[in-house]
Amino acid sequence: MSHAYHDLVQAHDALLQKQDAPLYSSLEGLNLPTRAAPAADAPVVMIFAPHPDDECIIGALPLRLGREAGFRVVNVAVTQGSNLKRQPERWVEVSNACELLGWELQETIPGGLMGVSPKTRNDDPVAWAEKVSVLAALIEKYQPAVCVLPHDNDYHSAHIGTHFLVIDALKRAGHACTVAQSEFWRQMDAPNALIATSNSDTADLIAALACHVEEVRRNPYHLRLPGWMADNVRRGAEVCGGQGAAAPTFSFGTIYKVSRFDGGQLLDNPAKYTLAEGDDIKALLG
Repeated sequence: MSHAYHDLVQAHDALLQKQDAPLYSSLEGLNLPTRAAPAADAPVVMIFAPHPDDECIIGALPLRLGREAGFRVVNVAVTQGSNLKRQPERWVEVSNACELLGWELQETIPGGLMGVSPKTRNDDPVAWAEKVSVLAALIEKYQPAVCVLPHDNDYHSAHIGTHFLVIDALKRAGHACTVAQSEFWRQMDAPNALIATSNSDTADLIAALACHVEEVRRNPYHLRLPGWMADNVRRGAEVCGGQGAAAPTFSFGTIYKVSRFDGGQLLDNPAKYTLAEGDDIKALLG
C-alpha cells in the first residue's frame, strides 16, 4: 500500500539519518551575530548542567529569558564528564556552545566536580559537603533570580545528583529564587510549564549542541532534538495545559516544573504555563 504518509515518514527518516549535518569544533566562519551585553544590573539565570551538552538540551527557558527579557545567562558546568582524558576537550566544546548562544560559562573546580551522585550524598557526607560548598559559593556570587536544574528522578545518576546538589547549595546559601526543573532522560510526574522556542531559537540550540562534536558523533541526538521538542508539545498540551486543553499551534517546546525556593525549601506552585512565541517569558516568575 502506498499513500502520502510514506512520503512524510521518509522525509523524517532522511533528516534523522542525515550524514552531512555540520559539527562545529570551531566557531570560525559562523558569523555569529553581535548581541548587546546584558545591563550591569540584569537579573541572572543560572543553568546547572550535569554534563557539557545538557545546557543546550534544557536551554529553552534561559535562551528566551536572555534574548527577550535581558537576563544574564550563566551556565555552570557542574561536571565535565567522567572520562578524564576527554575533559579538556569537553571544556572546549561547552565553551564553543556557550559562545554561540551568547552565554557565560562558569567552571565549578578545574576539571569539574566528580562523584555527583545520590550515592556520594548518602555514603560520603564529607565529600558531598565540599561539593555543596562549591555551588553555594557560586550562588552567593551570582545571586540568581532563576536556577535551572534537572528534576530529582531524571534517571542518570549525575542528573539526579545535580538536582540534590543544587537544592542543598540553595539551602546552604539561604537563597530564594525561582527554580525551573528540567527533564531529559525521564519524564517528570507533574510538570507545569511548556515553553515554546521559535524556529530560529530551536536551530541555535541544535547548532550549539553540534559544538559537542564527539558526543553527538557517538550518538547524533542533535538531529533528534527537534523530534523530542515536538513530542514535548504533544505531551505538554495535556500535562501543562490541562486535560482536554486545546493543543498549542507551535512546533517546538521544552517542559519544565517551575516553582519557588524560599531559602529553605521548594514550594508547591499550582499555576500552569504554556508560553508561545511572543508571550511574556517573565510571566513564569510570578
